[in-house]
Amino acid sequence: MNQATLTIGRLLLEMAGKYPDRPAIGWIENSEVKNLSFSEYKNQIEYLVNGFRKIGLAIGDKVALLGQTSKEWHLLDMATMCFRGTLVPVYPTYLAHEVEFIFNHSDAVALIVENDKQMEKVIPVLPHLKNLKMIISINDLSEDTLKKIRNSYPYHSMRELLRIGKEEVKNQPDFFENNILDQQPEEAASIIYTSGTTGEPKGALITQDALVSMLINVEKTIKGAFGPHDKTLVFLPLSHVLGRTDSLLPLVFGWQAVYAESIEKLLENLAVVKPTVMIAVPRIFEKIYAKIMEKTTSGTLVEKQVFKWAVSAAEKYFRKIDQDLSPSAGELLEYRLAKKLVFSKIYDRFGGKIRYFVSGGAPLSPEIIKFLRYANLTILEGYGLTETIAPVCLNPLAKQVPGTVGRPMGDVQIAFASDGEILIKSRALMKEYYKNPVATKETLKDGWLYSGDIGEFTSEGFLKITDRKKDLIKTSGGKYIVPQKIENMAKMKPHISQFVVVGEKRNFATALIGIEKESFLHMLDELNLPSDCTINDLAKSPKVRDVIQKEIDELNVDLAQYETIKKFIVVAEEFTTDNFLTPSLKIKRKVVTERYKTEIEAMYEATAQ
Repeated sequence: MNQATLTIGRLLLEMAGKYPDRPAIGWIENSEVKNLSFSEYKNQIEYLVNGFRKIGLAIGDKVALLGQTSKEWHLLDMATMCFRGTLVPVYPTYLAHEVEFIFNHSDAVALIVENDKQMEKVIPVLPHLKNLKMIISINDLSEDTLKKIRNSYPYHSMRELLRIGKEEVKNQPDFFENNILDQQPEEAASIIYTSGTTGEPKGALITQDALVSMLINVEKTIKGAFGPHDKTLVFLPLSHVLGRTDSLLPLVFGWQAVYAESIEKLLENLAVVKPTVMIAVPRIFEKIYAKIMEKTTSGTLVEKQVFKWAVSAAEKYFRKIDQDLSPSAGELLEYRLAKKLVFSKIYDRFGGKIRYFVSGGAPLSPEIIKFLRYANLTILEGYGLTETIAPVCLNPLAKQVPGTVGRPMGDVQIAFASDGEILIKSRALMKEYYKNPVATKETLKDGWLYSGDIGEFTSEGFLKITDRKKDLIKTSGGKYIVPQKIENMAKMKPHISQFVVVGEKRNFATALIGIEKESFLHMLDELNLPSDCTINDLAKSPKVRDVIQKEIDELNVDLAQYETIKKFIVVAEEFTTDNFLTPSLKIKRKVVTERYKTEIEAMYEATAQ
């Protein structure tokens, strides 16, 4: 099929024709994986499309979808795009006023909510949703909730929509395919709003052609290494561009995408699904690494010594591999033994069949990549933005270079502005920021997208991200500090969960530090803290501060003098998506520094006195 005429719907028809009986999407029920084959998958989408038409949606309408990651979310997403509508994802963690802004700004006419909880949240703002024609729920709403909306807005459950659509297919059996064949690649497929940390979010308008081009770039880059035999576990927010990409990959690889029950049940679901490929964000790998390190530090003396020996054996083995040298027979034997005694246990925690992890969304510490590689867990680090529909670069399967995000994918071209800003050109770019010509003009110039990231190519042509342009910190002495480098180094320490460098126009750098109770559980007795202590208790403890100070001292050894952290605050609340993290688990730098501005000022004032 000619790429110039491809749409999401045509990819679906092609894959359903090619692999009708292969599993397309799955979900977990009673610790078992249930499946829809590609033909059943296509049928479900066809029923929803016909249901949309019957209840009054029109081609070109915009549909806002508010819910957690699930197979139902994905089916409704596919149905909207195959109906020639525009899907507007809304993060389930957003508050009512944020939902109101996105719904109205996008000109949406239908609101899909997951359940009673999400419906109850938005009921107060329903009168302010200007173009609201109808409400659809993924799960049936309770009678109590229905009483509040029934007489004011047309309402349909997804179950009802499927039933209506199935009947409609009998009446107009050709509508679904004809509608897809009539669709033009330049039509809008989605408006994805950035999960910005300040100001109003911007809506990246994505065309069918751009979405398909992204998928084809991924498929071309992998060059047949992934296929119908593979299986992914989808757990990232589908409202985020990386999770959305993950959900659409069966359309080019023919593999099975199984939807996790929740992020909380991730490890449990891994054992059930046994995926071969998994896409995640750095925070997930950081948590995995922290758990492994915590287990080793709290083990017996013998266990600690065995772990230390195993890491040393792996380091020697991979040092030779990375230099294109052959490890000696002794080094090979030692690594195989280390793998059997230590690293195989780590590998098995991920289901025992993982071939590749893909990490994106933010930089990942090279130390974590190297360590998981010892356990045969290969991480392909990539790079992309909402505006590029996620991936534009990926580390190749044959050679990963930790600390880089790989090489450009497919038709992607990379260039650099005079200040080092990364510029991107591809068919897989947003068309514009919806209803925001000023921001569009600032970001898209002569076909190039100005990313806002600073970077460079290595001698081998691998892209290295050095920082976000707007996040660079300039001290009062005129020195530039790259906060992400320091923050990634700090998060490798066993008791530091989150780290925010502060120092703009200051004469030295300080930090805000987030901690998690879990990393202190093994030492509560020596901290003189009870088992039911809170994050606040830990943050106030002088002994916890001593533990953190020791780790800051270790960190400072590897930093230039002007980068060293002179003072710090242990934040007395956990970093979550409810306060300081975006839905894609990135730090809201300005939000956390604003919350703790008094304490930050106190750190600098104390020095000035």
